[in-house]
Parts: sequence; structure tokens; C-alpha cells
Amino acid sequence: MARNSPQRRPRGRETTPDRPSGLRLWLRRRRALVRPGLHLMLLFAVLGGAVMGVLALDPAGRFQSLLAGASGLGNNAGLVVRSVTLEGRQHAPLEELRRALGVQRGDAILAFSPHAARERLEANAWVARAHVERHLPGDILVRIEERQPYAIWQHGGVVEVIDRAGRPISDRIEEFGLLPWVVGAGANQHAERMVELLRGVPELRDRTEVLVRVGNRRWNIKLRNGTEIRLPEGLEEAALRRLREQHAAMGLLDRPVASIDLRLPDKMTVQVGAPAPAGDPAATQRARSVRG
Repeated sequence: MARNSPQRRPRGRETTPDRPSGLRLWLRRRRALVRPGLHLMLLFAVLGGAVMGVLALDPAGRFQSLLAGASGLGNNAGLVVRSVTLEGRQHAPLEELRRALGVQRGDAILAFSPHAARERLEANAWVARAHVERHLPGDILVRIEERQPYAIWQHGGVVEVIDRAGRPISDRIEEFGLLPWVVGAGANQHAERMVELLRGVPELRDRTEVLVRVGNRRWNIKLRNGTEIRLPEGLEEAALRRLREQHAAMGLLDRPVASIDLRLPDKMTVQVGAPAPAGDPAATQRARSVRG
């Protein structure tokens, strides 16, 4: 029997290579875009593994060095602070907020702690609440809610801006000269109620120079023309209502009156005469002694 001879390809003809698939062509074109993302994923995987290992072996002794190493790796990967955005600031000194934030452009963003920065910001007298976000690869967003100036408080030779709750927030009073002025120990803690009562009596509010807390028990009102109004303890609203009625009837607040005493609920004592000059609230308080 004759053997079957192996088939041979005709000489002079070459085989055609397989054509790459569409998927392979797509991946080749996007290889340059995919590679940085893979490097970043690998970096986070290495850092995560290192953190787990350090926490398992010696969390107290080596965690700080791990953070330093992570910051160095972050710098090599381009993870540095590129922008810091601050929202909500009105009055808080910008330089104080920058120091509290503790970061600037070019710093390693992995070394920045949003939690620690928030605590430092909220330690500032102006800042009621702060929210700090870190967005990789290099952006930091800060939102603050400021305490609002409510009144100016003079006590013991010190003059400060206070918020509605009576908390001192600044000694820079120059830009807040139109705020109500309260004087005396404890005046800051009771200012809100008295200021709100005055807002309901605009004819008195517009003439008021300073509110004086007497013995941390009651209030005197010093008008711009020098008249002193003495209010009863805890019954200020009723006394102001009586005063408003008398002013509507006879223009009492515009008369040359030295003092108006409303401390007795059924009696009003008016001392006629030239009122003492009002002058500057701070100078007025130093020049006069307040009696209970």
C-alpha cells in the first residue's frame, strides 16, 4: 500500500497573521490613560497593607513613622495640596483661620488631618462650627459658621464684642459701633432679653446710649441726652410699657429730665433738671458710680 504523503503548502505563498480584535485595539489606545490609575490603586493597596501590619504589630510606636512614610509616598505620586477653599467667613481674621487650618499649597495632603483642623478652627472665638473635607488628589474644602456680633460689652475696663449668648468673640469693636452697648458684670449674660425688649419700644431704643447692669440684678438705661431711667428687677417689660404711655401722652423722653425712676410698680418718680452729659459710654461708666 502506498503511504499518504504529508500535504505541503505551495512554495511562494506566506500565511496571513491573525488580525487583532477590536477589544485589543481599544485597550492599546487607552493604555496611556489606564496606567496612572493602576499606579494610584497600587499605591493605596500598599498603604492599606502597611497600615494593617503596623496596627497589628505596634500601633503606638510606629504609627507616626508610617504616616511620615505615607506622606512621602504621596508626594512621589503627586498627592500634594493644590487648593484650599474657605466658605462662610465674614468677620473672623483670615490669618487666624490659616494658622488654625495648618496647611498650605504644596504640603503632603495625606499628612493633613481634617479632624484635627476642625478642632483647631472651632477653638477660635469667632467659629461656632467648622466642617473640613479632604478631596484627593489635592483639594481641601473648609466651611465655617461664625458667631454673629450682637452687642458690645464693657466690664472691668475691658470692651468686647459678644454674641447673642453673651460669649466674647472679639476685642475689635471699631467696626461694630452701631451694636447695643451694655455695661457691668453679668450684663453679657442678660443682654439678649433687654435688647429684645428695647426693640419693641423704638422711641426709647433710638434714644438709648447704653444699658447698665446694676449689681447684676436689674438695669438702668442711659439716654443720649443724659437722662437716666431706672428699671425694676425682673419687671422691665411692664415698666417700659408705662414709660411708653407717658411719652406718648406728654413727650416725656424729650423733656429736660435728669432721671426717671420706675422701680416701684405703682409709682413713677421724675427728677426734673438738666440731665448729665451722656458722652462716650466708656467714659460715662468710669465717671459715675452705679447704685443698686
